[in-house]
Parts: sequence; C-alpha cells; structure tokens
Amino acid sequence: MVCGPVQVCWHKFGLAPLGVGWVIWRDKEDLSDDLIFRVNYLGGNMPTFALNFSRSGGQIVAQYYNFLRLGKEGYRKIQRACYDTAHYLSDEIEKIGLFEIIYNGRGGTPAMSWSLKEGIDPGFNLFDLSDRIRSRGWQIAAYAMPPNRQDLVIMRILVRHGVSRDLADLLIADLKRAIAYFEKHPVAHKSTEEESGGFKST
Repeated sequence: MVCGPVQVCWHKFGLAPLGVGWVIWRDKEDLSDDLIFRVNYLGGNMPTFALNFSRSGGQIVAQYYNFLRLGKEGYRKIQRACYDTAHYLSDEIEKIGLFEIIYNGRGGTPAMSWSLKEGIDPGFNLFDLSDRIRSRGWQIAAYAMPPNRQDLVIMRILVRHGVSRDLADLLIADLKRAIAYFEKHPVAHKSTEEESGGFKST
C-alpha cells in the first residue's frame, strides 16, 4: 500500500469495503457440501456458506452500491487506471538508476517492487529510505525476503483506486528528495529491519 499525506485509504484492493470479502463459484457443484451450514432461521432451514453472527450490514450496502454505480465497465476502467499508474511508477523509479525493478506491474496485480542494485553503495539502504520517505507522509514497506533469501531487501507499492498520476508524481519527487538528502548526509550506521519500525501492512 502507498498512502499520501492527505489520502484516506478505506477501500481494500478491488474496491471491497473493509470487512467485506466475496468468493464466487462458477458452478454450484464446485462448492463442497461439507462447507455448507444449514441453519434453522426464522422458521426455515437456510443453507449458508457464511459464518453466522450479528453485525452491521453497512459494508454490504456499500459494496452493492458500487456494483450498481460502476458496473463491469466501471470496475474495468478503475483497474486499468491502477495498472497504468503502477507501470508509470515502475518506469520512473527505474530511471532513478539506483534500483533493480523486481516486478514492474505488468502481467499481474497493479503493484511494483524494487531492491537496490548490487555492487553500489548510495549512502543508504532501503530501511533508511523507508524511514526517510515516511517523513514526507508516505508509508512504503521495506523488508527482507523469507528464509533462504533474507539477503534480499525490497520495497513495494500496491496501487489502489485513488492513487492518481498526480499522486505518483508527488511520490517520485519525494523519493528523489530523499535520495538527494542521503547524498549530502550519507548514513554512517545503516538501519536494520527492526530499527526501521517493521511497517509491513499491505
């Protein structure tokens, strides 16, 4: 996730309001009967796949509103815009010249990730960069990969609805500003994952 200084991120990826998740099976036969709960509710036997408990239905109403308002074409346009922004961010971050792009947003989710290029010492590591960029209001995770690849540290961005091209330009400008700061003030003791706060939210 990437959130700017004034952006409110309340939608999960795919425009699902927080607390709502959907699974759709093409055919009824694909859903195992063992997963169906049969509940005696209001005098009838109601089969359900959901966990049953009382809670607000506001998220479901919000999701239904999006279905009606946007339709299939509206969702397609929003996701296309997210992909375009991810491609743009990837290309611009690669142009900086310090980073190895691991995933450029082409062929999967509208996201991108990068590491520092091998064999260079720009005066900071990605944990330092994550801390510095946070001072500009951005939260971009920096973290080591799982066991057997812990030597690789990456940063990543997931582009959601609302991350516009203008917002992407602000992020690129702030990344360049952070790098320029490290050029004037190289880090004597580079941060570790534990010291940098360990922000890992998606």
